[in-house]
Amino acid sequence: MSLARNTIVQSTLTLGSRVLGFTRDLALSARFGQGPMMDAWATAIMLPNLFRRLFAEGAFAQAFVPIYGGVRAAEGEEAAAVTASEALSFMFAVVTGFCIVMQIAMPWIIPLLMSAWKHDAGVMSVAITATQLAMPYLACMTIASLLSGVLNTGGKFALSAGVPVALNVCTLFPLLAPTFIPSMSQPDTLLAVSAAVTVSGLVQAGLLWWGVRRLGVRLKISLPKLTASVKKTLALAIPGAMAGGALQLNSVVSQVLTGSDAGARSVLYNADRLYQLPLGLVGVAIGLALVPRLTRAFVQGDHEGGQKTLDDGINLAMAFTLPAAVALFVIPYFIIDSTVTRGAFTHQDAARTADTLRQFGWGVPAFVLAKVLTPPFFARMDTRRPMIFAVTSVVITVVLGASLFFWFSHIGVDGVLGLAIATSVSAWINVALLWGTLIREKAWTPSAGFVSRISRVLAASGVMAALLLAAGIFYPELSKLFLAKEIAVLIVCGAGAVVYGACLFLFRAVTPAELKAVLRREPGASVQGGGLD
Repeated sequence: MSLARNTIVQSTLTLGSRVLGFTRDLALSARFGQGPMMDAWATAIMLPNLFRRLFAEGAFAQAFVPIYGGVRAAEGEEAAAVTASEALSFMFAVVTGFCIVMQIAMPWIIPLLMSAWKHDAGVMSVAITATQLAMPYLACMTIASLLSGVLNTGGKFALSAGVPVALNVCTLFPLLAPTFIPSMSQPDTLLAVSAAVTVSGLVQAGLLWWGVRRLGVRLKISLPKLTASVKKTLALAIPGAMAGGALQLNSVVSQVLTGSDAGARSVLYNADRLYQLPLGLVGVAIGLALVPRLTRAFVQGDHEGGQKTLDDGINLAMAFTLPAAVALFVIPYFIIDSTVTRGAFTHQDAARTADTLRQFGWGVPAFVLAKVLTPPFFARMDTRRPMIFAVTSVVITVVLGASLFFWFSHIGVDGVLGLAIATSVSAWINVALLWGTLIREKAWTPSAGFVSRISRVLAASGVMAALLLAAGIFYPELSKLFLAKEIAVLIVCGAGAVVYGACLFLFRAVTPAELKAVLRREPGASVQGGGLD
């Protein structure tokens, strides 16, 4: 498949998952508001999710794919299956052991992460148990990340992009249960949702295992051994985890700081879910699709092919990401209040969340660009420098975020805003370091066509921003005009998307012929054996 086709396949399926995920978050907010149970949920899901992103969407997958793909090309399918089995057995054993240790240590970890509630024994007990129930999800997703890498290397993207829907389906059921069981308390609901997280991990791993077998790859889980291929994978994955997971490490810092402010964890959770949407839909999809293509270009010495792949990747990323970033920055309250405010979630909660979301909004393009600019380093087996850049980014977030959090709190401004500002600043610095290194070493030189295309995408985004700004000013009137705020936000966002798309063609940022060309299947790109797409 072409890069665009791979990206669209993954993004379309991921969109379905994210829509269900947003539905789940609406149910969570309506059930828990921004109270202690919502803070406990955000904490329970944060730890396994942090490592899930590092493994399933980050460095482990990106480090494993070039090694697996290289063995597959040089030694054949059977040798590649042995390499994958060795990596799977070792990583599963390590992560399972880590999960057990974390569960044992949870009574000491949770009070540190939820210091605002540490004197409430009931909240602490529920939060500890909920996190222990959710933690095994990490072990399941370790298996899923490797299986996804096998499928993607084989040219099959649909299943790995589609299985995350299981998380949202499984967690929705216990959230809907109080509708039929009115006596079900908030703590009981929280524990049921947390257990459902692990159940969904088992479902996802099982489906991907089935998909790999359909592809014709036979994997085995055995006693872990530190073989040469495992050492090579770890050598790439460990520093790569710091590079690919800079955003997630930044999130941990934010979580620790907000633990001292009741309700702040919930604000951060809701804002995080919305600004991570374009990252999951576009950045991750393009990042995963880029790795096999860039690896092939690097191995074949095809510098021109690598340049074009990266040009296309960045152009696609920005074309899909900038309108989302504009909407999050220009009309955050419109989006939050019209969709989330109901039940225990109030207008005041929406206003606080919207202010934080706006500060994340201008960092969204950087979050996505980092996902696109990191694969060229991985394709050349270079994970050291992205690690250094990521550590620099984390240090900036820690220092600037903590400083702004305490300073804002001291002067009567919401400290969470400082954390969002620091996260966006550090993301742009990380992008500048990655971008500058690639250009300096002539690993990538932006072409005149690339610069022209990006300028036109920016112009189209500016027109859409003007439309959304006007809509935001007249939000109350639009809600009355269209009978409901939910209908109003759908119409406004739909109109923005239509105007943006029209401007892309009007400004010739995209032409019908070019769109047809990038969607055309590449000769020889199809891999036989799976039929999953």
